[in-house]
Amino acid sequence: MTGDWDVVIVGAGIHGAGMAQAAAAAGHSVLLLEQAAIAAGSSSRSSKLVHGGLRYLESAQLGLVRESLRERALLLRLAPGLVHLQKFYIPVYRRTRRRPWQLRCGLSLYALLAGLDATAAFGTVPRHEWSGLDGLDTHDLEQVFWYHDAQTDDALLTAAVMRSAQSLGAQLALPARLLGATLDADGVQLRYLHAGVERQLGARVLVNAAGPWAGTLARAIMPAIAVPKLELVQGSHIVLDAEPRAGVYYVESPRDGRAVFVMPWHGQMLVGTTEVRYHGDPGAVAPAAHEINYLLGVLRHYFPAFRAVDAPQVSTAFAGLRVLPAGTAHAFHRSRETLLVPDRAHQPRVLSVYGGKLTTWRATAARALGIIAGSLPRRPAVARTDELPLAAP
Repeated sequence: MTGDWDVVIVGAGIHGAGMAQAAAAAGHSVLLLEQAAIAAGSSSRSSKLVHGGLRYLESAQLGLVRESLRERALLLRLAPGLVHLQKFYIPVYRRTRRRPWQLRCGLSLYALLAGLDATAAFGTVPRHEWSGLDGLDTHDLEQVFWYHDAQTDDALLTAAVMRSAQSLGAQLALPARLLGATLDADGVQLRYLHAGVERQLGARVLVNAAGPWAGTLARAIMPAIAVPKLELVQGSHIVLDAEPRAGVYYVESPRDGRAVFVMPWHGQMLVGTTEVRYHGDPGAVAPAAHEINYLLGVLRHYFPAFRAVDAPQVSTAFAGLRVLPAGTAHAFHRSRETLLVPDRAHQPRVLSVYGGKLTTWRATAARALGIIAGSLPRRPAVARTDELPLAAP
């Protein structure tokens, strides 16, 4: 695959696949380079949720929540075989930090931002029904709220977006590793290794969607472009051989107040996530023993059946990396807004995608396409991404 392309993308995670779909739908020639596999990194190691981000209301990220809820509704319609509505439960105990009035206010605002449709309904579980909540500890339990959000298989969703992009004409080079990128007046000259052969091509725009490798890739571009101060934050999950039947539990860690989800996952139980600063090779990320113990501690705190077992059997554990702006605040309290950073304001040649949420991949791709539109030739659009169905395999 040589020659000139309108858009070359590095990284086949959800944002790379989404960008390929958006650019191809707009009629552009698109090539995506991926060194390992589709959704090989963070896009297969998330919490598997398509949600508005209820907790982001605490930090007044109303725009992000509104956009996320809008994209959630869209994905429920476009990908019914991949994105499913789930009932979520928030138990409130005597010592829970977030009091019932705070949660009621938050859920009311969440429903308002969702448009007050059927998916925005919420309420409380009557006391006589608490026994049906998968063995949830009822000692000092004051109230249990319920509301709706959605769940997905993140890897399958990413693969579906990539298939959609390919159906629109996008090309995928796999495995392909970028060796170098040199800017010129009108675009980028690239060298990459594909199937053991070194190749060269030109692109009007290079989209850096390499996830946790995005900062490293941006620093390798010549001449140098600006790279914001970034931080990698590890999020780990554990999977156990027990399945919650009622839905997803949104609980508060008794240790530090962080939100942790306990949810059904392919007939098992998924518990996560942690937030720990990560230094090192993104390809070597793995759950640490203290993270596994932290999640088991949360699980035991809320579900007494696991206290009776000396060491609850963890069938598997996995970790992914988030890219966040560097800062002194704990990662839990920092913005989850995606950073879209062009190499220059006018007719950018490189656009780097830092961070982002699984839920908002389509909206992020639409914004990214708008940023680079001035660098691309006018083409007749072939589709709208907000109308393209995404099919399960």
